[in-house]
Amino acid sequence: MEFFDLIEQRYSMRGFEDKEVEQEKLDKVLKAAQLAPTGANFQAFKVVVIDTRKYKEELTAIYSPDWFTQAPIALCVLASKEKAWTRRYDNKNIADIDATIVMTHMILAAEDVGLNTCFIAAFKPDKAKEFLDLDDEWEAVLFTPLGYGNAEPRDTPRKSIDELVIYK
Repeated sequence: MEFFDLIEQRYSMRGFEDKEVEQEKLDKVLKAAQLAPTGANFQAFKVVVIDTRKYKEELTAIYSPDWFTQAPIALCVLASKEKAWTRRYDNKNIADIDATIVMTHMILAAEDVGLNTCFIAAFKPDKAKEFLDLDDEWEAVLFTPLGYGNAEPRDTPRKSIDELVIYK
């Protein structure tokens, strides 16, 4: 699929079929995470692959909409602020930025292989930390369901280029 076709057709899926994800497709999505660029190539992230059927109750405690656990898999990107690159001029740590790049790579790869996803940042971090058994080094940054979607896109109007771009 051409890149602009992919980004124009992709939307946040909020409904999934009861259909397994093929291992080859999951492997491609995870390969996209591995290839994602990170600050100074520190690669201070991990991806957790979660069986939603096995952990439905725990996942529902983290994020409650039913469609989150309809997909057979949920992915979570973890970031380590201890291991991530920090900008020396103002000590800005980019662990969250790295994790977002990783998730974006996986979400676009999923779309490319015919799977659907939805960025989820509105989850309960304390419940995620408990479920994932994270120590203080690791933080859950984003989740996404991963599967075959069956819901129509919502209307998501976009601002014009002129509203979004500043030329200097």
